[in-house]
Amino acid sequence: MASIKIRAKNKGGVTTVKALMSHPMETGLRKNKKTGEMIPAHHITEVVAIIEGKTVFTANWSGAVSKNPYLSFKADGAKGDKVKLSWIDNKGGSDSIEKTVK
Repeated sequence: MASIKIRAKNKGGVTTVKALMSHPMETGLRKNKKTGEMIPAHHITEVVAIIEGKTVFTANWSGAVSKNPYLSFKADGAKGDKVKLSWIDNKGGSDSIEKTVK
């Protein structure tokens, strides 16, 4: 199952990208209530968006971002352009998705 859901719509030459990422986003500061042991940090560290080969958005995150983060941004683009959104986490995990702007 893909960990990213994305929508990209263009209106008046401006593309709005909305994305929902499924990820636990653990800070490393919480304890497991049953065992009392610390839950290891596991969070997205970098998110990158590319439209038609041009990087239009980069974010460097930490454990302070909530579980299953939602992201929305606007960028130059046109209907039919390809948007690629990808993330990398602190444990080496990654995912990406590509969508055509409507």
